[in-house]
Amino acid sequence: MITIVGQPDKHPQFCDKIARRNFLKIGALGFGGLTLPQLLAAEAQAGARSSHKSVIMIYLVGGPPHQDMFDIKTEAPREIAGPFRPIRTNVPGIDICEHMPRLARMMDKFVPIRSIVGAQSDHTAYQCYSGRVPAKNTATGDFPQLGSAVAKLQGPVHADVPPFVSLCYTCTHGPYNEPGPGFLGISQSPFRPMGPIRDDMVLKGVSVERLNDRKALLAGMDNWRRDVDASGTAKGMDAFTTQALRLLTSSKLAEALDLSREDPRTVARYGTGDPTVFMDGNGAPRVPQSMLLARRLVEAGARIVTLNYSKWDWHSNTFRRAKEDNLAFDQAITALVDDLHQRGLDKDVTVLAWGEFGRTPMINKQAGRDHWPRVSCALLAGGGMKTGQVIGATDRLGGEAVKRPVTFPEVFATLYHNLGIDVDTATVTDLNGRLQYLVDGGAKPIKELV
Repeated sequence: MITIVGQPDKHPQFCDKIARRNFLKIGALGFGGLTLPQLLAAEAQAGARSSHKSVIMIYLVGGPPHQDMFDIKTEAPREIAGPFRPIRTNVPGIDICEHMPRLARMMDKFVPIRSIVGAQSDHTAYQCYSGRVPAKNTATGDFPQLGSAVAKLQGPVHADVPPFVSLCYTCTHGPYNEPGPGFLGISQSPFRPMGPIRDDMVLKGVSVERLNDRKALLAGMDNWRRDVDASGTAKGMDAFTTQALRLLTSSKLAEALDLSREDPRTVARYGTGDPTVFMDGNGAPRVPQSMLLARRLVEAGARIVTLNYSKWDWHSNTFRRAKEDNLAFDQAITALVDDLHQRGLDKDVTVLAWGEFGRTPMINKQAGRDHWPRVSCALLAGGGMKTGQVIGATDRLGGEAVKRPVTFPEVFATLYHNLGIDVDTATVTDLNGRLQYLVDGGAKPIKELV
């Protein structure tokens, strides 16, 4: 059984019995003192490694408080400002919450957006994953989430690594979960290794020859039932069968998901969390190592990796939870982005972290902040973007965007642009056979970033 999230081996080995730690030393000695990350970065810059564009999307479940993270309001009244103080970052003029010190030291590699507008008012992940407000009329099917659209348009980088992998845990509150492939059908669903399918990735004593016999048996089955399935479900299941057989006979994806192959020092840098503890009961677990898995997956060939992280819906005791979550998130997100830079992936991998809306300026009687769809925040990194800046601003109370409001479609247009997809021309086909553009309203990539 592979180790996905857990305590890694102290001295992982390659097949020739050379310990990974020794291999790193050999690599440093053999290449003029270069460390392995430096060597990988040099190879990437020289074009020696095959490259593809990817997105890691981190959904902060429940709506994080923008004014307690990236938009501290020191001049507001106490009942609005809260107890957190700002700290300077390594980019002059950008201050953030005192409980994000690592991020402050690396702000030149990030872009906080303080002025996301146009959020819907309900607790639902749909807008974060698709860029669109949930449709009331779904006669043509829901619009697919980003990963499904990209999988349809670009396909896999490698045959044995799915283009779209979801590391999201299933929340008991349904709207917190990913919306799925919508009208693109089940064949464009994400591969989900965090659930029961994890056990299916191991042959468990079944020989490859026996597996091949089963493949031949499946190939010889009658096709008549597919003709009566107008929904495309059978076709989608056939795609899953094909994909599953590829995964079972290839180690590439399994290796990417096996954290025991990672340097233990790198694993420790991200922090740890318990995948069995769902925050506040119906949120997601707070598992920083999901971000490390995401990095390993994009290295292996995944185009889109999604993950959900903790729960930020605090109607009471906001500041105790905010301090706790800010510190853990600060450690994990900076480890991820630093990793990408060390490995020469910062131009190819876009990182986005955000939630479905912001929080109220006014602190309620339970020392919490309630839902506030009028303005929220996001954090971006990588993707070859112009980092080391802040985009947008809110008013003195943190309740309205007063400078450079940014919409969800603009963010998605930027993601597609970073993936090499032209939102002015690229389309997907809905259930009625009509071509649909990828973003609403003719949105363009954020000009400050690209």
